[in-house]
Amino acid sequence: MKRSIKVLALSLTLAASVAAGAALALPERFAREEQAICGMAEEAAVLKQGSTGSLVRTVQTKLKRWGYYDGSVDGIYGSKTKKAVVYFQKKNGLTADGIVGKKTFAALGMMNEANGGSSGSSGSASGTNGYTSSDVYLLARCIYGEARGECYEGQVAVGAVVLNRVKSPSFPNTISGVIYQKGAFTAVDDGQINLTPNQTAVNAAKDAMNGWDPTYGCLYYYNPVTATSQWIFSRETVTTIGKHVFAI
Repeated sequence: MKRSIKVLALSLTLAASVAAGAALALPERFAREEQAICGMAEEAAVLKQGSTGSLVRTVQTKLKRWGYYDGSVDGIYGSKTKKAVVYFQKKNGLTADGIVGKKTFAALGMMNEANGGSSGSSGSASGTNGYTSSDVYLLARCIYGEARGECYEGQVAVGAVVLNRVKSPSFPNTISGVIYQKGAFTAVDDGQINLTPNQTAVNAAKDAMNGWDPTYGCLYYYNPVTATSQWIFSRETVTTIGKHVFAI
């Protein structure tokens, strides 16, 4: 009788141990599954050779429109698409690895799509001389980060310099490419590009896009009080607006 009781007690102990082990294993399993899902979410915001889908098609469309890509817009990230991305990255001062990550998405003007937004909202026409609403907003952010303390004309002038660079063969040929070019703007380096622009900056961006250029074609500007680069002082001065000197 005593032996039967001991056997029963041992069986119950083993069963409890197995149940406890299973209970501990479930959270671990769920944690692994959650990590896998998070990993998939992270990968969704990166395009590389072998990727497919609407985001790839949007990248191909933009690169084709800008002259980087001459293949089919089929949503398949093949070798020709990778080659075009590398070409675009080199032109825009990005790491030329053929992978469309956060910085390349930004240079393509596709951060909304990369974060899961609609491509239609990012690429919709703004009514400002053919520029998209995302172009207007990004330029306004740059103006606000670089020149929110300047007079209105000075803010338009900063926007005009960005647009003049887009038109110049010496710089990237997109607004996002110019703004995010490495070392080009202090507001990008110190994070002020991420501040929410006020209506004045938005209006200044629109005026610059509609053709107002108070700089008369300048590609550079600087504050002579705070500038440290001797090179910038060697540029030919065209005009001074507020605290900024505008040059070519």
